[in-house]
Amino acid sequence: MKKVRLFTKTHEWVEFINETTARVGLSDYAQKELGDLVFINLPEVEDEVIAGETFADVESVKAVSNVYSPVTGVVKEINEELLDQPELVNSNPYDAWFMVVEEITVKEELLTEQEYDDLISREE
Repeated sequence: MKKVRLFTKTHEWVEFINETTARVGLSDYAQKELGDLVFINLPEVEDEVIAGETFADVESVKAVSNVYSPVTGVVKEINEELLDQPELVNSNPYDAWFMVVEEITVKEELLTEQEYDDLISREE
């Protein structure tokens, strides 16, 4: 399966590993808007996440912001590196994934990269 990165209107990205498993992270636009991240609160492995609901929060020098799940499923893995180095999201947001979700049953309305670029160009 070719890796395709899709986006949510709330600035998360999702990359499907297969039909029912995906990596989730925060978009480049979101990390720029937030500024330097100093803390990330991630879910626990085996937690259920629900599309459109908060699964994590990030603290920047500016504010604390919620991160929303683009899918409904079960957390298979979290990126523990981010707990000690939240700034990895600032330096490379598409490698600094937050969680891997499996058993995906529901997907938020997801945008292609072009649709997402159009959305953020209207927000700027």
